[in-house]
Parts: sequence; structure tokens; C-alpha cells
Amino acid sequence: MATPAEEAELAKLDKIESELELQRDWAKYRWGKASSDCYQNYWVNYCLRSARADYRKEIDPISEQERALHEVQRNLRKSIKDQEDQKRAAERAAPEKAAERADNQREFEDKQKAAAARAADLEQRRKDAPKRAQENKAGTQLD
Repeated sequence: MATPAEEAELAKLDKIESELELQRDWAKYRWGKASSDCYQNYWVNYCLRSARADYRKEIDPISEQERALHEVQRNLRKSIKDQEDQKRAAERAAPEKAAERADNQREFEDKQKAAAARAADLEQRRKDAPKRAQENKAGTQLD
């Protein structure tokens, strides 16, 4: 499993990510407000261009921070996953697990053989059914 330090680091990064999302949402709100205000002016396109430029000035640093944050998060999650994979591989390689797998395989094969024997017995009984019915008819005489 992941070390407590890695889990704490991941939680801290998640908190930073939520703060960046909040900043992005506020910037988007301000841009939406500015763009709707632009439609009240005579020079709509000029106003929209300047509002969009202001929005980009606000969003670009946030995007840079998010990219760096996501890179760190990816590396940390990859490290945690690799540790978990190594732990699972070590558990699979344990002699107890190998013995358990061999027992399970043997039990499976035994069940398959038993099912095949039951199916063969049922088929044989179906083949013998007319003969048994004839014997039963001949053997039961009602007075």
C-alpha cells in the first residue's frame, strides 16, 4: 500500500486542485459577466475582445499551475500503483498461494470429472429407459 506520506501528499495536491478549480470558476464568472455587459455597449466586438483578453490573462497562469499539478499527481499515483502491483505480485508468488492455486485446480478438475461421470450415467439411463420400461411392464401383472 501507499505510504502515509504519499497519501498525505496526494490529499494536499487534491486540495490545491480544488482551489485552482475555484479560481477558474471565478474567472469564468467574471468573463461571463463582462461579455454580457459588452452587449450593452455600442462597440460590442471591441469590448468582447478586451474581455476575452482579460479572461485569458487570468486563466493562463491557472492553466499552467494545473498542468504542473496534474503531472505531479500522475507521477504520485503511478508510484502508488506500482507499489501496490509489486505487493500483489509478491503475494501471488508466495508458496501458500501457489499451494492454494494447485488445490483449487485439483478440485476443479475433480468436479469436472464428477460432472462428466454424472452426464455419462444420465445418458446411459436414457438409453436404457425403453428396456427398463419393458421390464417394468412385464414384471407388474395386475390381477
